[in-house]
Amino acid sequence: MSRVGRVERVTKETSVLVEIDLDGTGRTDIATGVGFYDHMLDQLGRHGLFDLTVKTEGDLHIDSHHTIEDTALALGAAFRQALGDKVGIYRFGNCTVPLDESLAQVTVDLSGRPYLVHTEPETMAPMIGEYDVTMTRHILESFVAQAQVALHVHVPYGRNAHHIVECQFKALARALRYASERDPRAAGILPSTKGAL
Repeated sequence: MSRVGRVERVTKETSVLVEIDLDGTGRTDIATGVGFYDHMLDQLGRHGLFDLTVKTEGDLHIDSHHTIEDTALALGAAFRQALGDKVGIYRFGNCTVPLDESLAQVTVDLSGRPYLVHTEPETMAPMIGEYDVTMTRHILESFVAQAQVALHVHVPYGRNAHHIVECQFKALARALRYASERDPRAAGILPSTKGAL
């Protein structure tokens, strides 16, 4: 059974298409108009082994906020759609990723209950190209709200803003991959004592 999500989100500010295959090989086709964000979404697909297509047209003449936010919302909705009934998955996933001087620790529970804990160094450059580094938390908030997952992201140290953000996306990709993979010992079983996720 394929686990594919496809979401189109159109507002007065943006037009977004996201397609994700949880059982892919890491093929990506990303175009949001924000170069660094494209790079981060590419990391998500490649390291999560998700086939990921993202096409966004937004009001970049204002700034990148709406484009980044609406893309994250659509991505979360597509991920949730692709998960389906969640029967037979591992449910929990975690990964720690270093990137030179930076380290990110990510833990996820595909619980059906949106919750975010996010910490990162406060002293880093405010911009990476056209990407406002304060958007990283907002991306995670938006994704969590639509994917309905509990997500803990912690960067205990790092100096370079590019590294700090990138290691978060790489660790997120792996944690999502591990949590969403099918558990061969739990075929047909929903990983919840409540009987619902």
